Amino acid sequence: MRGRGFAIVIGFAALAVVVTVGIAVFHAVDDIVSGPSGDCSATVANHEVEISGEQAENATLITAIGLRRGLPARAVSIALATAFQESKLTNIDYGDRDSLGLFQQRPSQGWGTRAQILDRDYSTNAFYDALVQVDGYEDMEITEAAQHVQRSAYPSAYADHEEDARALASALTGYSPASFSCDLDGGAPSEDSKRLESGLTARADAVREDLLEQFGSLDLADLDGSSIDVSMRPVSEASKVRGWALAHYLVGNADRLDIRTVAFDGQVWTAGRDGWRRDEKQASDRVHVDVFD
Repeated sequence: MRGRGFAIVIGFAALAVVVTVGIAVFHAVDDIVSGPSGDCSATVANHEVEISGEQAENATLITAIGLRRGLPARAVSIALATAFQESKLTNIDYGDRDSLGLFQQRPSQGWGTRAQILDRDYSTNAFYDALVQVDGYEDMEITEAAQHVQRSAYPSAYADHEEDARALASALTGYSPASFSCDLDGGAPSEDSKRLESGLTARADAVREDLLEQFGSLDLADLDGSSIDVSMRPVSEASKVRGWALAHYLVGNADRLDIRTVAFDGQVWTAGRDGWRRDEKQASDRVHVDVFD
């Protein structure tokens, strides 16, 4: 998403030195920045929200937990707006007084221990546990529902993030197809391609385990070396929504899981290429994912 260039230096020898040094510095900066490489974006109804790779992993986790719990997209919007405001969607280990984590929850206020709150699964479930106790939260303004949970000194601050949260939630819950993408390098270190008992390489098996952990029961239709197919049969509007939620989750975690390709419903995303592309060969009855060899 961001262009990078090197200054033009006269002379091939000088140019080679500059390029070599420039690449080294570029990678050093990448190493300093916390979280995964690559930027991600969701574009829904002409509204675009851009987030970092680290924020994408946190947003997809918050969404997956909401879906696994059977909560509506509205709950995910509220959770994302809250995390945007409280921590900029990062799992920080500091905050005002003893506040911690994605939602800046406080051990002294009964949210859990420090270690528990810094566990993203725990803190997200704790947020949803509190949210579902708020009568009528589905019909409230996002900032009002968030304030019922957070009891913030700045109750209207969540409103600043409503539009971004709604767009991101619409994409990540699957209601806006092919609307979420990440810009990654398009490569990963080579790995032993030996197949495990599952029939998958170690990388692909890690994807399988991750999907089952985050989404619960899935129909894994085809496990073949470095690729997995997740069945979405029978095909329906509901199955397409679920399929896009799964596909967008995979894209948001492609850096962490060394994913090369995600394909579903006539669209394909490839690491190292820009966005989703039309490909009529990609079926609507399965989400296909390949990892790097």
